[in-house]
Order: sequence, then structure tokens, then C-alpha cells
Amino acid sequence: MGYKLDPNAMYRMPTHFGPRTGPRYGPDGRKFECKDNPKSTSVSVSFLTNSEQLEAFLPPGFALNGEPVVSVSGGYMKEIEWLAGRGYNTLGVSFPVVYEGEVDRATGSLLTVLWENLTDPILTGREELGFSKIYCALPDPITFNGETHCTASWLGFKFMDMRVRATEQVTIPPASPPPQASDEQPLTGTLHYKYMPRTGVWGTEDIAYAVLTPSHTPNRVVQEQWRGEGTVEFHKARWEDLPTQYNIVNAFHELEVKEWRGASIVKSVGGKDLSDQRILR
Repeated sequence: MGYKLDPNAMYRMPTHFGPRTGPRYGPDGRKFECKDNPKSTSVSVSFLTNSEQLEAFLPPGFALNGEPVVSVSGGYMKEIEWLAGRGYNTLGVSFPVVYEGEVDRATGSLLTVLWENLTDPILTGREELGFSKIYCALPDPITFNGETHCTASWLGFKFMDMRVRATEQVTIPPASPPPQASDEQPLTGTLHYKYMPRTGVWGTEDIAYAVLTPSHTPNRVVQEQWRGEGTVEFHKARWEDLPTQYNIVNAFHELEVKEWRGASIVKSVGGKDLSDQRILR
């Protein structure tokens, strides 16, 4: 007799060995509070570009919202409880959008891609949450002579350099209550477009819909924050350099930089397990 899936547990492939532990399902099904972890450093650079170039990245139901400002952010996380104290790094590219669905209206940043350097969060984030996650090598930043240098590469090909000089320390404001959505006030957070291809019917989707990571993160405490100037450069790639990612990197390489819009470094503790992720209808 074969196995049956427990409706009260969480599964990912392979399902043959029982429920899969992860960020939203720990040993014996317990949750992770995310109060004293992860310990995170975020390094970000923003720039103004052309609306027309960003509009080419928009999925159905999305439109630009305000100035076409691109933010490139590297995240460096340590002591993550669901990884038994280990950590991983991320690199995301986003810009402000509004989503208009049949039922929901949401505003925030569209996360077009999130590179990560560890398989476990890539799989859980793609399958369970709908993040557009892919792999690359993301070493910890190097800080020297007041400059923080972040890089990203894939199997020896470096496709991004980000340099930040954040010398002005920022006073951290008190935490604000979560925004209340209403007919007049849209949902807010980070927006994504979840797409999974249908097996055997190539070129069609099994699922395709917008999802939202609500902005409220009550357990996250910002400890230190600096702002300053920075630059980011995506290096043009051939298919031979990045066989499955060259068109992603080249799309960012081709974005016109009309004006640099500043940079920041933020250190924080805590977060959430993202179980509040929701489909936008």
C-alpha cells in the first residue's frame, strides 16, 4: 500500500519520504518565530531609468507606479533558525509598480528576479511562495577604504559589480503599525509573478498569477542604517557565459542610467517566515 499525503503537513518533491521541513515547517511541524534571526545586512543602490525599458518586464495586470527607479539589493543573512544556524546571500532587482486585479489592488516593488547562493531557499521560495528565484555565487561583501564591494557570478563568470560608499548614519525611526487595506487603500508589499510550466504541453503554464509579500514584518528590528552614494554594473554576457541567464543579465546591462539615486547599508535582526504570502486575484 502506498503513502498518502497528510493535509496538515507541507510537502515538496520528493514526497516519498514524508513532509519536507523548511522555513514554514520545522521538525514535528513547528513554526519558527524569526525574532532573533536572521541577522541581516542589506546593501542597495538605486538609479533612474527609462519607463519604456521597465514596461517590457511587466506581467499581465501590472503597471509602473511613479518614477522608473530601479533598486538593486544584496542581502547577506546569518544564523537562520530554519537552516540550523546557517545562512545564505541574495541579490534582487526591483522597481515600483501597481497591480490591478479583478478583486485586489496592490502597490509596491515588483521583484523581477532574486538570485540566491543556496538550493534550499531557492526551491522553497519558488514552489511555495512564487518568488522568481535562481542560483548564482554571491560572496560576502568586501569593505575597504570606506567602500563596500558586492559581486555576483555563475560558474566563474562575474556578471555584476556593486560599489557603495555609505558614510552618513541615519536615525532609525520607531516602527509604524501595519497599513490597513481598504477599498480606498491598496495592499502594500513586494509583488511577484508566479509561473510554473505544464509538463508535456511545452510553452504553456500549469499556473500563472500575481502574488504579494505583505510589507508588515513586526519582528524585524533595524539596528544600524547608513546612506550615501553607489553604482552598480551588470556585465554583458554571451550564451556561452551564462547559458540559462544571459538574457536576464543583458536586460539589466542595457538599462539606461539617467541618474544615480543613492545607496544604503542596513543591518537588522529578525524577520518572518513569509507564511502571510498570498495570491492576488
